[in-house]
This record gives sequence, C-alpha cells and structure tokens, in this order.
Amino acid sequence: MEPFGGEGIDDECWRNGVMATVCEWLKQGARALPGDEARRDAALLLRHVLGVSDAWLIAHAGDSVDASCAATFHDLIERRARGEPIAYLTGTRGFHVLDLRVTPDVLIPRTETELLVDLALRRIPIDAESHVADLGTGSGAIALAIAKARPRAHVLATDASDAALAVARENAQRLRLAHVGFRHGDWCAALGDQHFDLIVSNPPYIAEADPHLREGDLRFEPPLALSSGVDGLDAIHSIIRDVRSHLHDDGWLLLEHGFGQGAAVRGSLSAHGYADVFTEPDLEGRERVSGGRM
Repeated sequence: MEPFGGEGIDDECWRNGVMATVCEWLKQGARALPGDEARRDAALLLRHVLGVSDAWLIAHAGDSVDASCAATFHDLIERRARGEPIAYLTGTRGFHVLDLRVTPDVLIPRTETELLVDLALRRIPIDAESHVADLGTGSGAIALAIAKARPRAHVLATDASDAALAVARENAQRLRLAHVGFRHGDWCAALGDQHFDLIVSNPPYIAEADPHLREGDLRFEPPLALSSGVDGLDAIHSIIRDVRSHLHDDGWLLLEHGFGQGAAVRGSLSAHGYADVFTEPDLEGRERVSGGRM
C-alpha cells in the first residue's frame, strides 16, 4: 500500500485543498488502498462524497473537485486503508431491493443473507395476512426486505441491542414500512406469548476463537453479532429449542449458519421435532440456510 503522494497529487495538495480532477483523485485514492478492489473502493467513496452516480464519475472525469470534498475523500481513504468497512464509511449498504443505513452498532448485511429472505418469501403468502418474526434484526435488513415484498405480512423485528433497534427503526421509517414492529429482547424472550407463521434469524454463528474475527471487516463489526460459543452454535441451538413454543402449527423456522454447520443444524432441528428439515446452499454452493416446520 502506497501513501498519498507520488505521481499526480501529493499529500500536501490534499491537505491544502489544491484543485484536481475527479480522475486524478480516483487514481490517487486507488494507489493508497490495498487489494484488488482498490479502484472500486475509491470510486465508491468519491461517489459518496460527491453524492453522484458511477455514470457521473465517468462523464465528469475531468471536472475539478473542491477542497472540502477532497479533504473528506482523503480522510475516508485513510480510514479505508486502515481496514474500516466501506459500509460504515458511507453509512449505507444495499440489500435485496433496499438501501439501508448501517452503523458500527449493526452487522453489515451480506449478499448471502438474501438467500434467507428468498426462502422466507416462498413460505409467506402474497395475498393473505401472516405473522413473521426476525430474531436479532440488526439493521432490519431481513425484516424490512420481507415487509417490502409482502405488504400484508405483520413483521416483528427483535434485537438485544437498543442501538441496533434504533438503526432498524430509522430504516423502516425512511422506507415507509409501517407494518413492521420492533421489540427489545434476547432471542425468543422478546416474543412474549405471541405465535408466528414464520420465524427467521441470522444469528451469530462464528466460533469464538475463529481467527477470521481478527481479519478484514469483521474486526470492526459488533462481536455479539458475530460469534456464539466454542463452536459458534450456542445461539442457533437456543433458538431451535425455544422457537417451538412460538410457532403456529405448520409454522417454519429458517436460520442462516456457517457453511460447515449444516449437518449440526439439521441434527438439532430433527432432535427437537421439526419436520421437513432441509439445508439450502448459497450461490457459491455452500450450505447456508437450514430450516424445518412444526
């Protein structure tokens, strides 16, 4: 990774706000970042700072960037070079059909979790009311994606973190999804005496000693949303055990899990009396979501 400077724009120019073009800022930002995604990351950050589209960056490559925007871009590039996730730097993340606000209080929504939403939607009628719960909602990604696609569903989103619930509520309000409720509490304790047709969750499932927790974006995400016990399955086992008393007859439980945990999750579902137990792979062929019905 190179520091700012060298060919093009030097570091003093950044600090002093010397005018330079969009193309020059992109080149300099990319030079300062590691990895194969350096150019993409630089473009995402400059687009965020300028409030423009990718097409605008291309069409206006020769335009000057003013000093205040340059200073902001410089700061974001330095933070990204230290490893901060793009989603936290821009405060947004795309998920399913939604653009969500994210903060370091919530897990960054990931593409593989869209499989959980798609499997849930297959089990939720379009033209009838249903009751759905999302345990550990974080940013609200799963609950809000379901609510967007199924406007007749009554969706309850729960989380043990008040800060995460605040982010999820803000996303629901901004997206005008009024048929989503929110409740504070740890897993099924937040459900009270309610029953649901479908309960979904993307709980923490990384083993607490997994070295990946000290790498990449995971270093900046909330630890309680990532790991759960020696084998990563504590939260999953708890949910499987307790959700039974909150499902209607023929109600479904769907869980995201690690790609090496499918057999263990299926075994736990079967041991607790769930029927039609299955595991669905993600787009890369890795076991990703398991479930069963009452």
